[in-house]
Amino acid sequence: MTQSSGLNVDRAVVDRYSGAAKAQEAALCCPVEYNAEYLKVIPQEVIDRDYGCGDPSAYVKAGETVLDLGSGGGKICFIASQVVGEAGRVIGVDMNDDMLELARSTAPQVAEKIGYQNIDFKKGKIQDLKLDRGQVESYLKENPIKDGAGLAELEAFMEDQRQKNPMIKNDSIDVVVSNCVLNLVATEEKGKLFSEIFRVLKRGGRAVISDIVSDEYVPQAMQDDPTLWSGCISGAFQEAEFLKAFEAAGFYGVEILKRDEQPWQTVEGIEFRSMTVVAYKGKEGDCWDHHEALVYKGPFSSVRDDDGHEFVRGERVAVCRKTFEIFSKAPYKDYFEAIKPLNEVPASDAKPFPCTGGVLKRDPKETKGQDYKANIEASAGCC
Repeated sequence: MTQSSGLNVDRAVVDRYSGAAKAQEAALCCPVEYNAEYLKVIPQEVIDRDYGCGDPSAYVKAGETVLDLGSGGGKICFIASQVVGEAGRVIGVDMNDDMLELARSTAPQVAEKIGYQNIDFKKGKIQDLKLDRGQVESYLKENPIKDGAGLAELEAFMEDQRQKNPMIKNDSIDVVVSNCVLNLVATEEKGKLFSEIFRVLKRGGRAVISDIVSDEYVPQAMQDDPTLWSGCISGAFQEAEFLKAFEAAGFYGVEILKRDEQPWQTVEGIEFRSMTVVAYKGKEGDCWDHHEALVYKGPFSSVRDDDGHEFVRGERVAVCRKTFEIFSKAPYKDYFEAIKPLNEVPASDAKPFPCTGGVLKRDPKETKGQDYKANIEASAGCC
């Protein structure tokens, strides 16, 4: 998907959503069912101006640090605030001043009703999470630009902020959520957006994204239409490409949690529908052999992961420590039996593991030990 250089995506989106922050615009959202209990404490004006296509907050857990990309009027943040509880934290990032004003002005009302305040709304681009645009605006008030030298000083300030005082730090977030916003980012910046999501997540963290996707690729003529772009149409990922974007950024366990059967809109024969995807961070790093194995339980005869490892149903497959730990957790754990060695292999004795894909069987003697000769009586409770 290529984007015309003649379209200013940022301006089209800001203008559309500034108006939507002041008056409800039904065309910007599709029907979503939220947990009614969490909506009770949220002001009606926030609910009326919520423009989403899914509920990623349904996959948030207690005590987590949550980052909401394109937080708008704050609805998902206010829901997540209740889910994570007082021990958790929620950060909302948005670039629209009117939406931020709505979220910040209503946050005290929500905090009073739930008994604590754990939300911070920040101004920034979701594809540039290192730069706090609120800090930039404060700098400009004190240092208005009058010439080229002033512009150079501003650029130096922004780069210094990115390096020394990033708005969202590396490896600091448990779960990144977003509700119908990624499609609003310019095509040429979408790769940077996914890289930023990956950067801020902790190892083992996850992204849960609800967005509009298309069944066909969006033609250039539609991409050049500012109304269609700001209306969550022109910037939509083709649905398979949406999943590949997570994989390309380094995520594993990419999974469709929800895909609407009926399209939200159909434009020129192309169906646009809501999809919610989860993806995990944590497969980076070296591979070491600790004599561990995985047995795929089915129901398919075999499966293959993103790195080319193949697991044949019922076969004891040798894996490295990293893969063993990944497959012992969501989203894989229900499909695999994790087999540890009888005697733990310490890190000092572990050897490099050839993670080259395919099937590498693990001899049972590797997990039991070559000298294992035990005779054990049948358990009395077995039959």
